[in-house]
Amino acid sequence: MSSKVPPVVLNNGVEMPQLGFGVWQVPDDEAERAVTTALEAGYRSIDTAAVYGNEAGTGRAVAASGLPREDVFVTTKLWNADHGYDAALRAYDVSLAKLGLDYVDLYLIHWPLAQRDTFVPTYKALEQLYADGRVRAIGVSNFLPEHLERLTAETSVIPAVDQIELHPRLQQHAARELHAELGITTEAWSPLGQGKGLLEVPAIVAVAQKHNRTPAQVVLRWHVQLGNIAIPKSVTPSRIRENIEVFDFSLDTEDLAAIGALNENRRLGPDPATFGT
Repeated sequence: MSSKVPPVVLNNGVEMPQLGFGVWQVPDDEAERAVTTALEAGYRSIDTAAVYGNEAGTGRAVAASGLPREDVFVTTKLWNADHGYDAALRAYDVSLAKLGLDYVDLYLIHWPLAQRDTFVPTYKALEQLYADGRVRAIGVSNFLPEHLERLTAETSVIPAVDQIELHPRLQQHAARELHAELGITTEAWSPLGQGKGLLEVPAIVAVAQKHNRTPAQVVLRWHVQLGNIAIPKSVTPSRIRENIEVFDFSLDTEDLAAIGALNENRRLGPDPATFGT
């Protein structure tokens, strides 16, 4: 693992870098270039998903990096069309083949699809993969507290991670509290709010100027100090390198309060309560 990025210890003892690199909306050939740049910059955690259509490019970059397999933490996710016990097992094999890997470090259910009532048997397939040693950790993405409460009541392996939309305008206090109670690590997707005006907010700009940092670095440092895992995405080499340089400064109480005051409970992505119904 890169010395730049400290690990978070998941609830099963597996270490996961606290800052990773996401490839959402990146075409397969471009993903290969972007992941190569990220690995060269010191990232050791790469987050993809079946639906992104770039598992192959991601895997090619990991293979070409020359890094030992155990030094790169790879996450992928099960898409909605593959809910159900048998379908989930088949989907994992497909993802593994596209990635060109013998195992995935973290496998997540991408969305709960609560109205379909399929996430419990789907998760039981992930439990089987975990029991068979085919994946190092399992978890979920976009699960609301009510989904987690049901899941943990009806299955035996507490999810290692819940990957949710989380940024200064959507701080997810209730979810983070439940995660802490259950021993689930919070992972933030769109940690920079997709850049939609967030990085020009005066409070964030002021903190950035105070520390002689970029607004993106300040927001990522905020995630780190909350204890979140964050997976910023960029295809711009300079930004890829910039985003990992957040472990050599700290925000003070005043800075954290200024960013904490920005919460609007405003989603940029779909609502997990209704998405995929």
